[in-house]
Amino acid sequence: MSLFLEVVSVSEAVETVRRIAPLPGCEEVPLEDALHRVLARDVRADIDIPGFDRSTVDGYAVAAAETTGASEAIPAMLQCQGRVGMGTADAGVVSRGTCLYVPTGGALPGGADAVVMIEHTEQIGDDVLIHRPVAPGENVVFRGEDFGAGRVILERGRVLSPREIGVAAAVGADRVGVAKMPKIGIVSTGNELVPVVETPGPGEVRDANSYLAGAFVTERGCHPVYFGIVRDERAVLKRAIASALDRCDAVLVSGGSSKDDRDNTAAVIAELGKVLIHGIALAPGKPTIIGTARGKPVIGLPGHPASAFVVLVAVVDHLLAAMRQTAVSWRTIPARLTQNIPSARGREDYVRVSLSGGEATPVFGKSGLLNTLVQSEGLVRVPASSEGFEVGEEVEVILW
Repeated sequence: MSLFLEVVSVSEAVETVRRIAPLPGCEEVPLEDALHRVLARDVRADIDIPGFDRSTVDGYAVAAAETTGASEAIPAMLQCQGRVGMGTADAGVVSRGTCLYVPTGGALPGGADAVVMIEHTEQIGDDVLIHRPVAPGENVVFRGEDFGAGRVILERGRVLSPREIGVAAAVGADRVGVAKMPKIGIVSTGNELVPVVETPGPGEVRDANSYLAGAFVTERGCHPVYFGIVRDERAVLKRAIASALDRCDAVLVSGGSSKDDRDNTAAVIAELGKVLIHGIALAPGKPTIIGTARGKPVIGLPGHPASAFVVLVAVVDHLLAAMRQTAVSWRTIPARLTQNIPSARGREDYVRVSLSGGEATPVFGKSGLLNTLVQSEGLVRVPASSEGFEVGEEVEVILW
């Protein structure tokens, strides 16, 4: 196996991870546990929603024709026959020259086709003065107007937010079919790594990438499984990755992706399966590895956290989205650059920036530094076809 990187474009890397992403299975979960899960089956309305004609305001149910020409000066006058109770099956009937008071959400009485808002009325004894006309259907939702029985209200592939959860509840979907949550193995390799609870000695650093990658995976609706720190020994790393493959749907390995002959990640992936890509025209993140083993994706991330995070955003995000059967959805905002951003043509750069008052200021720093992660609010992507951006140009900032 060659020790030298043969870089591919970011678009080719993204296409590759989407191609090798395993499809999720399906499971049923209680609706209260479905937040942020991806629907694997359509949700249909079991009944008409609403199941009856209902008022959308507090007011008086009327036949709209009896309010024609009503005004402040010459109001229409109707006799109030009483009040519609909430939750009642019998809302009564409005006959000629009469009306019924109906609260918001109350059923529309027979003979009525509109509701006059209480603000546009005045009640004197049993008589109600109506100061403005209403049109048929005004302030009313008719049976089935929201959702008709049998209609698809939430389509397969939709990520369930609180809004969708509420709609599903309204149509009686107490359980929903969702894609199984992908399990992503997290492995950190390096003789220099120590657990976060230890104080690093000379030449040592704490394992930040396990937590960085795990939190990223969780934020994308997947379940991280941590396999701890592994020494730079091929046999030990092979056992760790094999164990992760046994338990997970994909594996992220941070560290060991450089072209140094002491680095073992690419060699182990090749032993267990196949290395598809070793090197991406991406900065930071060039030595990224993409491979498969046992039919599952194995991604080798750079060891430096700042570089690893860029690879998570630029490449791994697409893998996780494909595994969940969703699309990558970056939050972006436009901003004007306060400094030049130089770049080499043929390489896609992701530059960290801070934001203030609609302006983006590059946060330049070496790939091994952590401070740029917390001093920035997002990334500016410089396409491989560009030699950079100049001060004053408007750019799209990918928010963290």
